[in-house]
Amino acid sequence: MKAGIFCLLAAATFSLPSAQAAEAPTPKEIAERRSKAEKGDAVAQFLLGYNYVSGQGVPKDDAEAVKWFRKAADQGDAGAQDSLGRLYGNGQGVPKDETEAVKWFRKAAEQGYSSAQ
Repeated sequence: MKAGIFCLLAAATFSLPSAQAAEAPTPKEIAERRSKAEKGDAVAQFLLGYNYVSGQGVPKDDAEAVKWFRKAADQGDAGAQDSLGRLYGNGQGVPKDETEAVKWFRKAAEQGYSSAQ
């Protein structure tokens, strides 16, 4: 059963809420986002993680995405928890770890985050 779940993950994409524009952020927007993220803003941390995993506005860097998603996930951000589950499930930026993936999916799912359910 696990294998089936993670086969689906390989095709899964990371997405933002529609309010968070699909356009790549400008260097100024990235700098502002990074400043907020470094000060502990979970939304900015999630968005910066998304930027790194997608390569929008910054060079694609899965390990850097994991770093920012984890900071937001540790603060309870369900989107970041779901994203960490995907990264662990696919072995992107971290060694593949299905147990760790399920842990993060469960945290997001418990908050009603539909893609993690």
